Amino acid sequence: MNYQKLKNYRRDLHQIPELAFDLYMTSEYVKKELESMGYETKSTAKTGLIAVKKGKSDEAIAFRSDMDALPVKELTGASFLSKHEGKMHACGHDGHMAMLLGFAEYVSKLKDLNKTIVFIFQPAEEGPGGAKIIIEEGVFEKYNIQHIFGIHLYPGLEEGLYGLTNGPMMAQNGEFNLHIQGISAHGAQPHLGHDAILAASHLVTQYHSIISRFLDPLDPAVITIGTTHGGEARNIIAQDVLMTGTIRSFNQNVYDSIKKKMRDIDKGISLSFDVTVKNDIIDYYPPVVNDEKLFHMLEGSMEKAEYKILKPMMFAEDFAFYQQKVPGMFVMLGTKNDSLGFIHPLHSCYFNFDEIVLEKGVELYIRISKLLNIF
Repeated sequence: MNYQKLKNYRRDLHQIPELAFDLYMTSEYVKKELESMGYETKSTAKTGLIAVKKGKSDEAIAFRSDMDALPVKELTGASFLSKHEGKMHACGHDGHMAMLLGFAEYVSKLKDLNKTIVFIFQPAEEGPGGAKIIIEEGVFEKYNIQHIFGIHLYPGLEEGLYGLTNGPMMAQNGEFNLHIQGISAHGAQPHLGHDAILAASHLVTQYHSIISRFLDPLDPAVITIGTTHGGEARNIIAQDVLMTGTIRSFNQNVYDSIKKKMRDIDKGISLSFDVTVKNDIIDYYPPVVNDEKLFHMLEGSMEKAEYKILKPMMFAEDFAFYQQKVPGMFVMLGTKNDSLGFIHPLHSCYFNFDEIVLEKGVELYIRISKLLNIF
């Protein structure tokens, strides 16, 4: 394993962040590197890539990296800053690609594999969900994939530690776009209008009561309203309010209950304030649920000092779609380093990490391969 190569992969990719499915420079970079190792690459999900190392058995194990960046202006001050204004690898996907490229290089030098390895470089994890497209394109059937593994860099964990979770690890998520329409009037004559802002304030309060009063306290869930825009002037009764937010839970029934209660509240607010409430709730990713056998396999292979058991987190990840198809394991890899100032959270414009941690990711992929008798 060549640390300098891992570092170069990461820094090269960090400078060319792209969004969603439009990863043309990123895809070309990854393709060139894979082909230089001797792999034949196949396109998937527009700008995603598949590379395969055949084994004696047709049974295949997949390893996945996401590829897309975020619409964030980078403020890290690093010497390898993003060259694409307003775009940044603020979620570590540059590191994920570097680890999988490093693992692919290691595997490329092996002669005889017992099982086939499939490397999946996937676009659009941040949205709208490249994993679902890859499944719909039949990749798992084509390569007879039996298990899948992925790693995510995580600044909430000390550098170099593996974060393991048995069962539910990340939440199911949905997003909503809400429009409250009233009737405008002069602020001095409020009785002639229907106040969308007043209705919105009551709706927000009632939405937040769903978690505290209508769900079992032992069923964790989150409703967050992230944006609110409404009104025209200080002396006009607001006609329109637009709001956006997100729903998170680990349980499908809980998620469905939240949506139903939101619909009930929408109707109640509409009647109470004589406004129209239109709420477009979009279901995104299912929960990430790690396979119990794979969890115990990994945990049993590690010394206590190597890992930490993590509680489930309210993040969402489209790796979940793969786990609906085959048993899978998603692992966090700690990047927190107080002495170097690598303490900022995922999606922060200051997020950064020491590339030395990438070696731990490659080591984990190698460990998994040996545990599954791939080589």
